[in-house]
Amino acid sequence: MVAELQSQPFDKYVLVVIEDTCHIIRKVKPTIYTLVRKELLPAYKKGKKLYFYEDELLAWIENGRRKSAEQTYEEMLSNMQSGVRHKPKSSVKF
Repeated sequence: MVAELQSQPFDKYVLVVIEDTCHIIRKVKPTIYTLVRKELLPAYKKGKKLYFYEDELLAWIENGRRKSAEQTYEEMLSNMQSGVRHKPKSSVKF
């Protein structure tokens, strides 16, 4: 049982501070503070310090990746098809 617990990776949720976050996402501190304030970057505040989880930062980077032209075309096509509205027929004739 102890061997099973020791074999589990505990580094999945590595807590990092803002200096490490700067290195991970390659942004300067003011940009990180702005992203946190706009709630675009996942962060946790304890007292006056901001903390981040490394796996959440990597997921944030991965989600911001540009899509290929084929993915963009498919999304555009599905949005156009779902957003089609027909003009309501009028019952009053002139």
